[in-house]
Amino acid sequence: MPEDVTMTATKDIETFAFQAEIAQLMSLIINTFYSNKEIFLRELVSNSSDALDKIRYESLSDPSKLESGKDLHIKVIPNEEEKTLTIIDTGIGMTKADLVNNLGTIAKSGTKAFMEALQAEADISMIGQFGVGFYSSYLVADKVTVVSKHNDDEQFLWESAAGGSFIIRADPGEPLGRGTKIVLHIKEDQSEFLQQEKITSIIKKHSQFIGYPIKLIIENEREKEVSDGDAEEDNEENKKPTIEDMSEDENEDKKDKCNDKKKKIIREKYLVEEVLNKTKPIWTRNPDDISQDEYSEFYKSLTHDWEDHLAVKHFSVEGQLEFRALLFIPKRAPFDMFENKKKNNIKLYVRRVFIMDDCEDLMPEYLNFIKDVVDSEDLPLNISREMLQHNKILKVIKKNLVKKCLELAEELAEDKDNYKKWYKQFGKNLKLGVHEDSQNRKKLSDLLRFHSSASGDESCSLKEYVERMKQNQKHIYYITGENLEQVSNSSFVERVKKRGFEVFYMTEPIDEYVVQTMKEYNGMKLVSVTKEGLDLPETDEEKKKREGDQSRLEKLCKVIKDILDKKVQNVVISNRLVESPCCVVTSQYGWTANMERIMKAQALKDSSTMGYLSAKKHLEINPDSPIIETLRQMAEADPNDKTVRDLVILLFDTSLMSSGFALEDPQVHASRIHRIIKLGLDIYEDLPVDEEKNAEVEVSEPVFETDDEYYSSLMDEVD
Repeated sequence: MPEDVTMTATKDIETFAFQAEIAQLMSLIINTFYSNKEIFLRELVSNSSDALDKIRYESLSDPSKLESGKDLHIKVIPNEEEKTLTIIDTGIGMTKADLVNNLGTIAKSGTKAFMEALQAEADISMIGQFGVGFYSSYLVADKVTVVSKHNDDEQFLWESAAGGSFIIRADPGEPLGRGTKIVLHIKEDQSEFLQQEKITSIIKKHSQFIGYPIKLIIENEREKEVSDGDAEEDNEENKKPTIEDMSEDENEDKKDKCNDKKKKIIREKYLVEEVLNKTKPIWTRNPDDISQDEYSEFYKSLTHDWEDHLAVKHFSVEGQLEFRALLFIPKRAPFDMFENKKKNNIKLYVRRVFIMDDCEDLMPEYLNFIKDVVDSEDLPLNISREMLQHNKILKVIKKNLVKKCLELAEELAEDKDNYKKWYKQFGKNLKLGVHEDSQNRKKLSDLLRFHSSASGDESCSLKEYVERMKQNQKHIYYITGENLEQVSNSSFVERVKKRGFEVFYMTEPIDEYVVQTMKEYNGMKLVSVTKEGLDLPETDEEKKKREGDQSRLEKLCKVIKDILDKKVQNVVISNRLVESPCCVVTSQYGWTANMERIMKAQALKDSSTMGYLSAKKHLEINPDSPIIETLRQMAEADPNDKTVRDLVILLFDTSLMSSGFALEDPQVHASRIHRIIKLGLDIYEDLPVDEEKNAEVEVSEPVFETDDEYYSSLMDEVD
């Protein structure tokens, strides 16, 4: 028994307290005004269908499971006199433990997630997606009774009036054989849900594609002519209504009335049984004969989504392998798309017999948002999960499904506005596919969208980027970072943008993995503007100037490298900076600053590996910056000048931050900035003095000197 369910026993009745979250949910459902209350019947019928699926699946390996009842069906029985609505199924049933666990607690806090979704203005009709559909009963009922019989246990009764507790006891009533009976005691103001027309319209709207017959049982009365001697006996018998088919009722008045005895008219009660879901499975029909409304109804009954689907692909494969499939793309991503590994998105049938609803082997993880029905003619009926993993037929089906999914996405991309909304929801899935699915990488890369320096507020595709490339442009340039504002204003893109080259702005963590995996697009290499060796086309005049700059600043580069020592691998002249004095770039095959940030943020990272996996840094200086030119003059005058040392370290730390790196010791950097502020405010301080020795103490970090010459030179740099 779950730890958070308490129990007290009185004779044969056991009373349990609801899990706190469920009590909160039931209170919310009871006290919240919601007009679309009909969804309760959809949820209960769906649960019954799931129970029938389970017993049918178990019977494939053990036919004796069906000996307790071979007829698989769902019955809906309204009773206007007693104000009850009863739903009966011959499914797998629940043991006593199942009643406590399934109707008293919820694993993984589906209740909490559902209530959070409601606070985010989601519709209550999505309740089934969170595994709490049963509690929608309290939208229309003030008390619910559940009687259930499992093959492995006795028949038990569960009952609750939603007062924070429920009871369970053995049920000596009419035996079910196997299955579950739910009796809803309908509220006074919800009596419309006991009417035949209302029930029929709800089931046909939400549940007409359920794979088992849903029978509506209605009690009627009719007049019957009997002989005077049989009238008293017939009246006794007619107290119990008989079940008859509608067609039999039509011929009732044609019975032979030839009887010599005196006739008498009596009123007889009888039950009419009508199957409400006579429509055959939609995926077996011709797509040309199916309307969009029918697809929409089926999608909602399949997924419990409160919105229509965005796109659908209905197809069949024939030849050596035969199967039918129905693929739906939803409008929005589920709340736990990358958190919950186990999905119920793919329903697998074999020759119209349901096998399982979470067939992970039919769809790669990056397409886990696709809602799918697959009906195979070739798989064996008794196939198990273990067999599925090694089944060659399944691999062929999977290949076809992925192909059709990508075709559907390509069709969607033709409508830019709709695709933009959909890509916002599922763009990460496509990027994950680029990283994981090498066979379909080209198709997936065509579906990617990024903002760029030339696209404005809109995003663009790789194909559109290539079409806009300059004649002398050899590569596709990109930059990764935390957000759009940061990367668009980065010093790394200064020269590239000034030359008229477009730069992709990649701001999602998964983009780092995408570019590492893709490497190129249509023969064009993807080049990061934050890494060393940036190759920009240049004229002969520009080459000559660069060679002159290298010669002029060679000594300064050596001085800076000596000062920074192991903090950087080398110091070189930059061809990417326009205004910034310097920047820190990474090695060609190492991590970018953004990737280092992502890896440091991993909750389960191995700190021992960060040392040799972290980005290898190179400092690039801007030959056209007045700061660098002044620093060069100072270094040539005196390479050991403390002013040069302090300014180099300050410039390096500042470049680290502007390049996206985290400072190893922010406090030391802050101290330097504070000293500059004091100098700017004419606040002079002597070096710290050892009182006993009355001498200057040697400090570990360079301290700005306070003489007039130093102050004057430093403030020139600050200005």
